Amino acid sequence: MTTVQNLKTPNACNWCPGCGNFGIWTAVKEAAAKERWNNTNSVIVAGIGCHGHINNFIELSSFEGLHGRAIPVASAIKMVNHRLNVMVFTGDGDCLAEGGNHFMHAARRNQNLTVILHDNAIYGLTTGQTSPRSPHGFKSKSTPMGNLDEPINPLTLAISAGATFVARAYSGDIPRLTDLIIQANNHNGFSVLQILQPCVTFNKIYSHTFFQENTYHLPASYNPQDKTAAFAKTLEWGEKQIPVGVIYKEDRPSYEDQVPQIKAAPLISVAAKKRNINETLETFL
Repeated sequence: MTTVQNLKTPNACNWCPGCGNFGIWTAVKEAAAKERWNNTNSVIVAGIGCHGHINNFIELSSFEGLHGRAIPVASAIKMVNHRLNVMVFTGDGDCLAEGGNHFMHAARRNQNLTVILHDNAIYGLTTGQTSPRSPHGFKSKSTPMGNLDEPINPLTLAISAGATFVARAYSGDIPRLTDLIIQANNHNGFSVLQILQPCVTFNKIYSHTFFQENTYHLPASYNPQDKTAAFAKTLEWGEKQIPVGVIYKEDRPSYEDQVPQIKAAPLISVAAKKRNINETLETFL
């Protein structure tokens, strides 16, 4: 049986006190306990960044890849055994800079993956450089005179690229975050959950107070299947104008649903055909 207690590891968390990652870590464990995720049915893949340490703090099968390459690794795992819950933990730099190409094309294919985007709008692990999510004018070690770039909107990008589940949460609201993680994982298709996760050390703009004062929950009357309305919601940002909840949801066959080679059984259960190396070479030469 999966419980919050047996999901703990011997490793002590080394995130900065007050880091938004603590809320995400807690919510993931709560979700895993509720849904009975364990080492037989679930895998987490992380990129490089403060978010990647979650592999060390939760007792689930995991893999930490190269910077920006978490989604390709997760895609491979899902193709080999599509019955697994495959969750990608990635940061705004890892996912939207180094990994931006992978993010866009996985959404386009509607691969059945859950992307948990730790968004603190900064490169925290490398001690505070501007990321693709940092606001225009943001001053950091890499932009001491102010950031010249406009920030990427990951949810607008996800919907336009083809993602079929798009949501946003604040890391300090653990009950709602837990529910959204479960919804994202249960959705059949490419799910993106942007988590507003303050970096209390290097980003003094997007603080816990900022998100507590400026986020609002989408009302029950909101229709997440309305793509036009969803685009409009993703563009809302500012004082008391940041929506959280399920912003867009569409029922459409996932990439894995359309691959004939895995319809009957996962690839891991298919016996590999033994071939002589010369036969293989002759096939390609």
